[in-house]
Amino acid sequence: MKKPLEGAALRAGVVAVALTAGLLTASPATAVTGTESVALASQNAAAARPGNGRIIYDGLSGGRGVLKIKNGTPRDGVVTLVKGRTKAISIYVRAKSSASIKDVRDGSYRIYFTTGSRFSTSKRRFAVGASYQRFTQRLKFVTTATSYSIWSITLHQVRGGKAQTTQINPKDYPA
Repeated sequence: MKKPLEGAALRAGVVAVALTAGLLTASPATAVTGTESVALASQNAAAARPGNGRIIYDGLSGGRGVLKIKNGTPRDGVVTLVKGRTKAISIYVRAKSSASIKDVRDGSYRIYFTTGSRFSTSKRRFAVGASYQRFTQRLKFVTTATSYSIWSITLHQVRGGKAQTTQINPKDYPA
């Protein structure tokens, strides 16, 4: 299946990185019955869904490289960068949304992604309809005194796209 992979190293000036953090709050639970319990379960599931662009794993960041991700699929996705055998960074990208990782260290990365619904933050996997893929081409991030790499990928097919992906066994996905 062809997937688009656009971009190349771009020349740029100074990059300002803004870090944001989310805080989920919940009200104390009260006894509910009947249809109220269905509504409460639905609210809890929605609250547990990670926000778009949320970094769900950060084991190797701190560089200047940027990875822009567009998820045009109807399902949420997680994109994971792996450097050598080391899982570097994972980001949550909601369906029909875009997100960026703005602090990728220099190096060559293999890009994995999974899509599905009902994401489990503890297992770092989708519970329903999960699909696991890997881009065939590695992305190389390079920083010099005057430039840094900016790559753009999409998780959906694009007419004329040149990137190739491979379906992988869920056991081979770097969770």
